[in-house]
Amino acid sequence: MSALPDDVRRWHDGGEHRRVLDRRVFVRDSGGAGTPIVLVHGFPGSSHDWAGVVPLLAARRRVIAFDLPGYGASDKTPGASYSLFRQADIVEALLRDLGVARCAIVAHDMGDTVTAELLARRRHGRLDVEVEQVVLTNGSIFIDQAALTRGQRLTLRLPGRPLPFTMPTAILRRSLQESFAADAPAPDGAIEAMIASIRHDRGDRLLPVLIRYIEERRRHQERWTDGLVAYDGPLTLLWGEQDPIAVVAMAHRLAGLRPETTVRTFADLGHWPSVEAPEVLADAILVEVAGPGVR
Repeated sequence: MSALPDDVRRWHDGGEHRRVLDRRVFVRDSGGAGTPIVLVHGFPGSSHDWAGVVPLLAARRRVIAFDLPGYGASDKTPGASYSLFRQADIVEALLRDLGVARCAIVAHDMGDTVTAELLARRRHGRLDVEVEQVVLTNGSIFIDQAALTRGQRLTLRLPGRPLPFTMPTAILRRSLQESFAADAPAPDGAIEAMIASIRHDRGDRLLPVLIRYIEERRRHQERWTDGLVAYDGPLTLLWGEQDPIAVVAMAHRLAGLRPETTVRTFADLGHWPSVEAPEVLADAILVEVAGPGVR
């Protein structure tokens, strides 16, 4: 296993592992005051995607970030289930383990769909935690509009089982670069940090398994759209307009189905707002979850 970059190592050093539904899950809990803000990352990222956002939010609220199984520093068991339904089980069980009865959720990418599943459960009275507010950032909430990268399409063509070899670094780097727009490039060191988190504990070998969430997304589009549309709390979309994958039209489409949705777009940001401009995103989140005048 290659050495982690210093910033990723420090991120790991600041958290802990908890046993959740027989999985070892990495968690960073700020332990601050108020209703917690729960951060849910996407594919193929990790909680480290929020590293620049967490300290800014934690100055005002308790913040909980974690790695879903298969990602970052959490368990990467080859034969385990990485279904979006199972990931939602993990989130619900983790919050219960942390004593969280109420929270606001901020999600990105695949995390948007994990959140949609939690809201679908809430709609049917089957969610233990009360979700007071939801903020979604760039993610393929309408999979029919997603412009998958070449790397994503190639990975989906592989058999849906762990690779018997290490994914070449050049392929990982190119695939991640494709998720950043030309007008919203990756900050220095960001792709290297992502690659290190993916490779940790041979997680790169799981990529053909993990990316099957896209197929699952297609099968259950109606359920997860209904979960978002029927949600009766405040729902905000904070969207980078330069996203080459989860195009900004998705945000406006959801607002058309759910007119009370707040949509705020950022002309200069792409698919990774938390990585590209953490200060901008943190300010926007704090305005939405704490109201104007929080800074």
